[in-house]
Amino acid sequence: MDNHAVIRTVLGDIPATQLGICYPHEHLFGAPPAQLQEADFILDDAAAVIQELTAFQQAGGQAVVDMSTRDYNRNIRLLHQVAEATGTHVIAATGFNKDRFSKPLIAQMTDDDLDALLLRDVTKGVDNTACCAGVLKAASTLNEISPTARRVFESVARIHQQTGVPISTHTEAGTMAMEQVRLLTSNDVAPANIIIGHLDRNLDWPYILDIAQTGVFLGFDQISKEKYFPDALRITFILRLIEAGHGHQILLSGDLARRSYWPAYGFGNGPGYTYILWRFIPWLIQAGVTPEQAHSILTDNPANALSFVL
Repeated sequence: MDNHAVIRTVLGDIPATQLGICYPHEHLFGAPPAQLQEADFILDDAAAVIQELTAFQQAGGQAVVDMSTRDYNRNIRLLHQVAEATGTHVIAATGFNKDRFSKPLIAQMTDDDLDALLLRDVTKGVDNTACCAGVLKAASTLNEISPTARRVFESVARIHQQTGVPISTHTEAGTMAMEQVRLLTSNDVAPANIIIGHLDRNLDWPYILDIAQTGVFLGFDQISKEKYFPDALRITFILRLIEAGHGHQILLSGDLARRSYWPAYGFGNGPGYTYILWRFIPWLIQAGVTPEQAHSILTDNPANALSFVL
């Protein structure tokens, strides 16, 4: 890591070495567009966020990337508020989510409009604030990179070239990961500046290994969601990736984008922001990952993935 590398938080830039334990794909605030809203997806309670982040800190956590974007009702002012209240390093995203949420907005914008919006968000501030985004988001849909999504991928690549701000993606059920990598690298984005999201929704070993061999960061960010795959299988894949020499590319997060995932929203909910640190990491260590390796995955990997040099 370059000694001058920084990470852009909503409270300003910090040295990458100060990031600490970080969840690089979460949602603190956000909701689908009004016509698509379900109550469980509406994250809007600052008190609940402060409660959850406080528990996260008690478990050792220090930083969270909020991946909500403009089309997903990102709330930059509340992100600033909870960062100040808790001392958590909060990194905001700019860019766009999948077509279901973003297509009507993007259809009204030229490519120049897209570029101007993203550039302003990462260099001047989001939504008429001084809070800058620290990551650029692009998303594909199931088994497809649509024409709309391609425009976003190409825009985030251009803004990355101008600013150095890293790119983090949404894959629908883990599909189209290699196509995302090819699209971004063909637009002069280095693999080390790319985070491919939701890969643990598609736990096929040759597929995961092929993606790892490109050099991108690997988002295992559905931890606790056993409706997709059991955490035991995630652990098996993490062990295999480490054995194959790709441990430095693994990123762990929960993508807890529902109220029902948060104890702070009510008794009986779970797993919350302590699950990875208090449950998953001990299981990972019991399976053979050393404490030093686990700590590096939680700290060094996100610091390298999220940092850039001014």
